[in-house]
Amino acid sequence: MCSAAYAQKPQVAVRPATLNLKSSAALVLDQDGDGVLYAKNIDAVVPIASLTKLMTAMVALDAQLPLSEMVVITKDDVDKIKGTRSRLHVGAMLTRGDLLRLALMSSENRAAAALSRAYPGGRSVFVAAMNRKATQLGMWNTEFVDGTGLSSANVSTAENLARLVRAAHGYPVIREFTTDSEYTVTLFSGQKLHYTNSNRLVKNPDWTIGLSKTGYISEAGRCLVLQATIAAKPVIIVLLDSWGKLTRIGDANRIRRWMERSNLSLNSAGS
Repeated sequence: MCSAAYAQKPQVAVRPATLNLKSSAALVLDQDGDGVLYAKNIDAVVPIASLTKLMTAMVALDAQLPLSEMVVITKDDVDKIKGTRSRLHVGAMLTRGDLLRLALMSSENRAAAALSRAYPGGRSVFVAAMNRKATQLGMWNTEFVDGTGLSSANVSTAENLARLVRAAHGYPVIREFTTDSEYTVTLFSGQKLHYTNSNRLVKNPDWTIGLSKTGYISEAGRCLVLQATIAAKPVIIVLLDSWGKLTRIGDANRIRRWMERSNLSLNSAGS
């Protein structure tokens, strides 16, 4: 298993046991060196909710379809799984680029559904492309059934999701859209809708975030993935199944403080 290879070279001065995370599964990975800094239940296969949308974005961008092209929201984009609401009403028209931004930044389900429906060949071809991309990335324990993450059958592991984050970070559009703090979209009708990022950490000056995505359905709990630079080290963070409303944010802050203390102790030891 790929996670076993990662586990051979931990690179932290502070013992991971001192990092008490509340998320059911968690992984902190040195992005440059592949060293595992912290691991907890990283091979557990679990629902991943809207973390799915990172793969949705990559597949949409890989197709090189015009981001300026207008897409109409249809009845087929309405959530029939969880019954979630959307401010993008049926008949609304906006660009593919705006759909992508809203899906990534604000986790807009109807935007993600429209992206998959408007793909050449339709939604089934899109989902097949998602699973094919997962295989190419070595995400062997991952399966996608839709582009929104509303289905609990979208499953993965923390180890596999670290691969997803690493790949998604290679797309400048995804880096930009996932770290926007807010955005006002103008529909073709002229109506303006204001959206904010579903991850409050992107506005926090204590953080340097290069990619961010949240997720939540009841089966998955609250999830968060990040690419961030902490104590001058680029890292990938995966937090899954955090049941408290603020637990994933608390865990991310615990990781940041832990790494900053680790860096301080390393610098002190070397001076």
